[in-house]
Amino acid sequence: MNQQKRIEILTRLRDNNPNPTTELNFSNPFELLIAVLLSAQSTDVGVNKATGPLFAVANNPADMLALGVDGVKDYIKTIGLFNTKAENVIKTCRILVEQHNSVVPESREALEALPGVGRKTANVVLNTAFGWPTIAVDTHIFRVSNRTKFAPGKNVDQVEQRLLKVVPAEFKLDVHHWFILHGRYTCIARKPRCGSCIIEDLCEYKDKVEIE
Repeated sequence: MNQQKRIEILTRLRDNNPNPTTELNFSNPFELLIAVLLSAQSTDVGVNKATGPLFAVANNPADMLALGVDGVKDYIKTIGLFNTKAENVIKTCRILVEQHNSVVPESREALEALPGVGRKTANVVLNTAFGWPTIAVDTHIFRVSNRTKFAPGKNVDQVEQRLLKVVPAEFKLDVHHWFILHGRYTCIARKPRCGSCIIEDLCEYKDKVEIE
């Protein structure tokens, strides 16, 4: 895929959704961090159902820490891997309280040092909470990047590096949200909805589905 085509794809996605954001509900960087930590192998809808009541009683590291592991579990038991996630939430909150004055650090290194927080989670927090032009590659972005041939790669790291290289600066802040939403609702895994895709004519996928 050439750069002219990439820019046209990004322009159409921007025109269609000028101010994209995550579908996770949050009101501060801490809530976003916890929501993203809980979202691994879970849907945003499922996470939001759990975090609504949770954040109502604990929307900062100290209050969350006071709940303890069992207290957090009571709120997130409908989410996959909730036992491990509850432990990571409490460990993360303890580090935030003891090492960061209960403030979510605006630092990739510090974020990735938190239990349960990997590169993808750090990228989401840096991008969505702090406005960094990072690109978090999840399964949707990986699929869209490879299927369209926009930024092919054999693994998420390769796709991330390719996207960082080919996406112009003006689109970097929002591209991961556009691609996530496109992968979630249009370029879906089993049967892409090519008939209703606004970039169908630009996409280089060979096995396009002709009807919606």
